[in-house]
Order: sequence, then structure tokens, then C-alpha cells
Amino acid sequence: MAEARVERRLAAILAADVAGYSRLMGVDEEGTLAAFKACRRELIDPKIAEHRGRIVKTTGDGALVEFASAVDAVRCAMEIQRGMAGRNITIPENRRIEFRIGVNVGDIIFDEGDIYGDGVNIAARIETLATPGAICLSENAYQQIKGKLTVDVSDMGAQQLKNIAQAVRVYSVRLDGTSARPDLALPNKPSIAVLPFQNMSGDPEQGYFADGLAEDIITSLSKVHHLFVIARNSTFTYKNKAVDVRQIARELGIRYVLEGSVRRSGDRLRITAQLIDAVSGNHVWAERYDRPVRDVFDVQDEMTKEIVLALSVELTAGERAHVFSRSTRSLEAWLEAMRGFDYWGEGSPKGIREARAYFEHAVSIDPNYTIAWAFIGWTHYTEVRFGFSADPRVSLAKAAEIAEKCVAMSPGDPHAHGLRSGVWVVQGRFEEAVRECEIAVNASPSDAWLWVVFGRVLILAGYAARGAEAMREAMQLNPFHASYYFGVLANALEELGRNGEAIEVLTEAVRREPDYFAGRLRLASLYGLGDQIDTARIELAAALRINPRFTMAMAEAFYASSKIESSERFKLGLRKAGLPG
Repeated sequence: MAEARVERRLAAILAADVAGYSRLMGVDEEGTLAAFKACRRELIDPKIAEHRGRIVKTTGDGALVEFASAVDAVRCAMEIQRGMAGRNITIPENRRIEFRIGVNVGDIIFDEGDIYGDGVNIAARIETLATPGAICLSENAYQQIKGKLTVDVSDMGAQQLKNIAQAVRVYSVRLDGTSARPDLALPNKPSIAVLPFQNMSGDPEQGYFADGLAEDIITSLSKVHHLFVIARNSTFTYKNKAVDVRQIARELGIRYVLEGSVRRSGDRLRITAQLIDAVSGNHVWAERYDRPVRDVFDVQDEMTKEIVLALSVELTAGERAHVFSRSTRSLEAWLEAMRGFDYWGEGSPKGIREARAYFEHAVSIDPNYTIAWAFIGWTHYTEVRFGFSADPRVSLAKAAEIAEKCVAMSPGDPHAHGLRSGVWVVQGRFEEAVRECEIAVNASPSDAWLWVVFGRVLILAGYAARGAEAMREAMQLNPFHASYYFGVLANALEELGRNGEAIEVLTEAVRREPDYFAGRLRLASLYGLGDQIDTARIELAAALRINPRFTMAMAEAFYASSKIESSERFKLGLRKAGLPG
């Protein structure tokens, strides 16, 4: 007699239970049961039905639910948790019903209405990893929703789950879209954050104009040696947010905040600006400008001078010439570059390509626009550095050519020297590269990006301890920095023999940015070197999902020639993790 065929299917499985249910029942059995039933009746069951879920079974304090779509499962989980948070606002903390939820996508066995298999077991296991009120996703679930739902996740790393043979990478969903940040200490010199200027024009396209105004003021102030200026990437996180300046000052570790607005109407421009002492709340300086649009660069220079004066900083004649030097007077070219900087800040392969197109358009308008040329070079360099170039040798050659062009055009430009330094260290010109980057950071001491480049140059030149210090400076200048800052710092720690700390730093990097390719790759190598092969393979698989074309041959571009030993260790770790090529 033939065996009955087992029915299998792929499904998204949601597992949920009440955190501390036994304790709640012990305190008030009848009240807890009534509250739990009300939650199900009024919120949970309707949400499951709304998102086309099927309740497979319930327990005293939980449920197992099947969905045809991971998007539906995660959307349902998020709405349940947000609904529960709203219900719990007026309830004492020790009486609240809070759910833990786990979501997995996997193959399941269906039998008489019930479901079985590892797909179900993984969902149940990762649910126990969630904190009360939170959601955990398996790697499979995360990959299914990525790009389809706006979800802020933290990477919890590879988890060895009970009775599951292979480790599973788990992600925790942050429902509020924010993460707590510690207050930062003030530097020992006047410190300032230039917030994005409000676009009052009613035309969203003019947002680039307003952003460009703030960007240029940051660039000019960053050249002043006696100031500490927060990077654009950090200050622009407050764009379109109503945040108290005192909070901004605490989060960024600065004393002064510049805020303002821009209204462009035809060929007229109205700009208001005010400098606030965020410690006292007092206005230090304020001004209003009503000028023709063509005068925007003069307005920027006037504002920068007033800010420097208000902060009691004196500039020498040479410093004034350097601080107020300008790469272009073409408004059209300038606006194209501002659009480029927006994409550059994304750090993704697509963002880098989009940024380059805008920078190239800017230099087609003004062929002498040094900073736009420099960032064309940076896009080529970055593609090599992060392994996104189809031909690293060609990309590096383009970056080298542009670096020399920029230095010839503008010998004092910090990014011209920074770009040249980045190229030279890859070419093995170590001491020259260090000297070039010293010129760059001396010319613009508050430029966080140049400090990152300096950190990497120092590490590759064999000065790992100094490289770590440079990265700490970059992180202070850009508190809301991208994950690659952690990647460079981890490189320094690895070279100093502190692999455990390097893994901790990289784990934080990929927790913040799960698609951080270089971080995944370096974690794969470090775990490989530590003979944690299963975990190394998981990290490598995650890296190759981000950049499937990457091979061992491309790994050479991460170091090329260098004075450090971790180049060979890096490749050895990747071989152990199973990287082909």
C-alpha cells in the first residue's frame, strides 16, 4: 500500500506569546485572562484577518499563525505591537500584557490543519529572543521584506537555536525608528552644528538650494582651526524634524547651533539665520538677508564671517583667504554638485553612481570646479575601496588622474590632497600618502570624511594606533556616522591584535546597517580566522547577497599593497569562510 503523500509548502510563520504570563496570572488570574481575551478580540485577531493570516493554533498565552507572504506577516506583527503599546500607556508597567513575536519564512509540513517542521520551529525559537513588545525576524524573513517595507532593524548576529542544526541570523525590529544616543562631551574649543535650512519657497526642488547653503557654510567653517564643526551627515538627520536645540547640542556634543530658512522667489532670495548658544538658550547672533539670487555666494561668505566673529575666533590674513576660497561662481554648477552630495551621502553603489553623474554635469558647466572634480575622483576611489568597481585598476587610475588634476587646479584644496593621499597609499607610496593626508586635514580640520581617509591611510602605512585615533576624531565630528567608520576602526583594532574588539565594532556596524558589505566581509574573515566556520559562512553568504560578483581576486583591492600583515590574514579568513576565486 502506497504511503500518503506529505503536503509541503513555503510559508511565513508568526509565533507569539505573552512575556511573563505566569507572573501576571499569579498576581491576578481572572484580570489577566480577561485582559488577554480582550487583546485578542479587539486587536490581534482582527489584525491577523486583515493581513490574510490563518491562526493555526493557540496556547494559553500565545499563537502560531501562517501567512502566504512575509510582508503580510511582518506588517501584521508591527501593527499588533504598536497597538499593544497604545493600549498599555495607561496601564501600570507590572500589569501590562506585552507580546514577543518571531517571524520566519520556511518550508513547512501541513497535516490536518496543523503545521510542522524547522520552518515552524525557527519561528518559535527566535520569538524567545525578542524583548517584550518587540519582533525578531529570521534571515529568510528579513530578505523577503527588505526593500518592500520601511523597517528599522538591528542585526543580532548568528544565533544557535535549540534543536536547530545550523545557526540562524536574527534581526530585531525597532518599532519607533530611533535608537537611544548618549549625550556627548563638549570639545575644548567653540563647537557648532549647522542645521539644514528650512525651504520656505513652497517648491520641493528648492530644497537643494537650501541644503546647499548649509553645506557650503559647513565646508567654510570646517577650514577654521579654532572651531569644531559637526559633519553634514549628522546635522542633516534633523532635517524637517521639530527638535529642541538643547537636545541637538547634547546628542552632537556641541555648544552652538545655527539654524535658518530660505525663500527663493524668482530672482530674489530671502535668508534668515540665527546662532544659538544651546547651553544657555540665548541668541548669539541673528540676521536677515534680502538679495538677488546671484548674490548667494556673497551671502554665504558674509554669514560665515559673522559666525566666526560671534564665536570670538580671529583669523589671520592667510586663514581668511583659505576659508573664503570658492571653487565656483556658477549657480547652476553649484546646484548640480549639491544634488550630487545628497546621493554621495547614501554610500550605496547606486548612490555613488548617481552622485558621479551630478558631479560630472557640474564640471561640464564649470570645468574649473575643483570640489566637484575631487568628488568624481572620490566616487571612483570608493568603488574600489568597497569592492563595487567592475575593474578596480581602471577605477583607481581614474581617481589618480583626477587627483593630480585637482592639485594642479587648486593646490590648497583639502580634498585634492585627500584624494591623492588615498590613491598613493593603494599604490604603495606610504610615507608620501601620510604627508598628503596631513596637508588635507590641516587644511580642513573639521572635515570628518578626510579624517576617515587619514585613518585608513595611517593603518595601511603601518600606523594602526594613529589610525584608530584618527577614526575617533572622525566619529566625534560625525556622531551619526555611517557604518564604514566602524569598518576602518575595526581594521586598526585587528592590526593591533585586538580581534575580539574588532568583531564587536563590526557587529555594531552591521546591526545599524545590515547591508554593509565591507563589514560583513570582514566579519566573515575574522570568524574564519577564529575557526568559527559556520558563523563565517553565514557572514560571507550575507555579504555575497549584497554583492554577488565579489571574488577572492577582488579582495586584493581592499588592501592592494600595504605595510600591514592583516592583508594576508584577511584573505586567509575569507578562504576559510569559503570565498571562491
